[in-house]
Amino acid sequence: MGKPLMRIPYTDVLPAPTIRPPSAGTFTGALAALHDFFAAPARGGLPASTAVLTGAGLSVASGLADYRGTNGTYRVNKTYRPIYYHEFLASHEARKRYWARSYLGWSALHKAQPNAGHHAVGDLGRLGLVSGVITQNVDSFHAKAHPEIPTLELHGYLRSTICTSCWNEFPREAFQDQLAKLNPLWAAFLLEAMASGALDTEDPAEKRARGIRMNPDGDVEVPEAPYTTFRYPACPTCLTSPPPLADGTKVVVEVDRDGAWSPASNAGILKPAVVMFGESISHRVKHEAEEAIDGAGRLLVLATSLATYSAWRLAKRAKDRGMPIAIVNMGGVRGEDAFFAGLDPQQLGGQGLRVEMSTESLLPALAAELRRCGFRGTSSPLPTGANAGVAQLNQSDSAAPFKDMLS
Repeated sequence: MGKPLMRIPYTDVLPAPTIRPPSAGTFTGALAALHDFFAAPARGGLPASTAVLTGAGLSVASGLADYRGTNGTYRVNKTYRPIYYHEFLASHEARKRYWARSYLGWSALHKAQPNAGHHAVGDLGRLGLVSGVITQNVDSFHAKAHPEIPTLELHGYLRSTICTSCWNEFPREAFQDQLAKLNPLWAAFLLEAMASGALDTEDPAEKRARGIRMNPDGDVEVPEAPYTTFRYPACPTCLTSPPPLADGTKVVVEVDRDGAWSPASNAGILKPAVVMFGESISHRVKHEAEEAIDGAGRLLVLATSLATYSAWRLAKRAKDRGMPIAIVNMGGVRGEDAFFAGLDPQQLGGQGLRVEMSTESLLPALAAELRRCGFRGTSSPLPTGANAGVAQLNQSDSAAPFKDMLS
């Protein structure tokens, strides 16, 4: 791919955090601070419930790669950059490359499951502490781990593909089967890689030794791979009933004899149902995310550097509303000091806290401790609009995972 037209934000190491309160630097102290965070009375007439905002780091324990973590792709693979939305739309060759690498990565993502951190969020919800989850992740793990808690998928989901012309969605599993039929040599290579265990190891060094790189969102990079040979299907709806284009251009959707999308087409291109780099989040999703923040009295930020503006602005909105903010993340967070401005130096976590620990270990311990002491909160559901959107997403759970994209 050529030189990017847009800069990917915050690929360098962010400044180390200041632990707040200082006692939260130990595991026991972190549990105590989080207990105080949930136990403190709601501030200024705000609701007693907590909204949760999660990022890629939460799924690392499930074997998925992240972008900016200790072993994140931007740290260990300095040449990596994700495909941009405009590149995907404009270039047949770029789409071949994207879908070839995604085809190889899907099997590992499909097998991956929510980890203890996801399930602990569900436990907190069942204790009446969490009103809803906003996730940047596109792996659908939250809906699997706690389907009873409303989840808004800020950056979309990779369990489906979506047509860029008619906007119909299709299950990813069926799409994967189509890719296998169109690319038998690639299908054979994938079976060989799976049999060798090359896609199962979580050790980045071992994967490189086997000749592959696992990047976020199921992107498997194989040096010298013949991406130009890869073929992908056209949107079946546009193939049979092409929609009119807004500018009056005649719609052409053609396929070769095997059903692969033809470059003679000007429509019917399928993309993952995620917000790609350079693509805008829909107005509806933005509005529902804001409603989720406005409907809660606290914000718990889990396993994200907030490097993407779409997530950072939600934390900023919470701060502007006077909501206490708790951040649990390994490594620095974008502009995090501003979220803790004005805190009483003697406060124990009720006004806000910053912990640098693994969500996989800390959250289950927190849920267990709160359950042991009979702690109960009073959660409020997300607004009706958000609930409706989440219910629709969770019903189409038949075609599982993938993960975070967007700047």
